[in-house]
Amino acid sequence: MKKIFKGRVVIGGSVSGESVVTLQGFNILASYLRSLSERNGKAICSDQNNKDLYNKDLTGKIICLPQTIGSTTGGMILQSVAELGIGPKAMLFSKHIDSLAAAGVILSYVWSNKKIVTIDQLGDEFLEFVKDGQHIEIKEDGSVIVSD
Repeated sequence: MKKIFKGRVVIGGSVSGESVVTLQGFNILASYLRSLSERNGKAICSDQNNKDLYNKDLTGKIICLPQTIGSTTGGMILQSVAELGIGPKAMLFSKHIDSLAAAGVILSYVWSNKKIVTIDQLGDEFLEFVKDGQHIEIKEDGSVIVSD
């Protein structure tokens, strides 16, 4: 089964990949801290408080989330993991993107020339539909196609 959602483009691009999904706020610092210190070429989620993502590999995945939470270092952390090549391929927000995540995806693109395709305002139905491991295709216009 395939379903199409339409959101607002924050950082545009056409990409496809595998989803990882959290129904709670995504703490960027807590999720990537261990990966930044270990530098082993993978981004294994280290946020013990996120039961949806803890210990899952986030490297090159399409992260589906309501919003980010946590420290003001979130933007810098996103830019750092993108620069190291272990960042997400895309971030898909059901709600409005927050300023910390927006700073991170913009800095990744401007400072490091690493694009994290980002779409927000996809709606609650998006997070109700999407599951871990699904194939997602993102279009330049903010269309998000979720397939089994």
